Amino acid sequence: MKPFAEITVGFIGAGNMAEAIVRGLIQGGNMTPERLLASDVAEERRRIFAEQFGVRVVEDNRSVVAASEVVVVAVKPQMLAAALETVHADWRPGQLLISIAAGVRAEKLDAACGGVPAIIRVMPNTPALVGQGLSAYARGPRANPEHGTLTEALFATVGDVLCVDETAMDAVTAISGSGPAYVFYWLEAMLAAAGDLGFDPVTARRLVYQTLSGSAALAAASSEAPETLRARVTSKGGTTEAAIRTLEEGRVKDNLVAAIHAAAARSRELSNL
Repeated sequence: MKPFAEITVGFIGAGNMAEAIVRGLIQGGNMTPERLLASDVAEERRRIFAEQFGVRVVEDNRSVVAASEVVVVAVKPQMLAAALETVHADWRPGQLLISIAAGVRAEKLDAACGGVPAIIRVMPNTPALVGQGLSAYARGPRANPEHGTLTEALFATVGDVLCVDETAMDAVTAISGSGPAYVFYWLEAMLAAAGDLGFDPVTARRLVYQTLSGSAALAAASSEAPETLRARVTSKGGTTEAAIRTLEEGRVKDNLVAAIHAAAARSRELSNL
């Protein structure tokens, strides 16, 4: 594998996640557009990559594999098999395939590529679109620590990066991959309550969004457990205690834990398809 400064990275699929990574690479000064390449079935997505980032775009996936040392497969899981079928015979020893398709195990990726490239699975999440993502990756067949370092460099442009064993990827999918949806669900509820209590949408958004982001920042900066931080806000007989009591009576925490387990179970099911 060439040094990071010399490699070409190609993207099969030019959707939102690929766009976030390309933006991070270019804006961070890690890569020039000339070292990036993308294919997509949608002309509009190719146009965005070409016009906004100056990246070379092509219609066929084979051109991406032919020109790249690293190929990021950034298509939806249900489209992955068809995308890899188009390039089955084109892989070269020494190449690295990075897949961000949820639920598709490394062994299936390896079989689809004829056992030629090194394989790494990555589970990013949507906050990557604003540079605040969490991307967990697992090394698969032929992937060595150098490949891991390269993967970290690529995904560090859109947030934090964590290395895990592939056996943990279903849990990662349930917690961080699907996790933004849980937060958005909570935001929906708080915004609805703010509206019920008489706030206009603009004020409600300001109250709710800053409360949530500020609380997350406080928790991240603190060495204390969330339970301790919550207790400090919860005065006996006060308003917060009344709210927490209602949440506990509704078993909100238990239900959220159960929901995450359900997501992990579904990820395992999809992995076995």
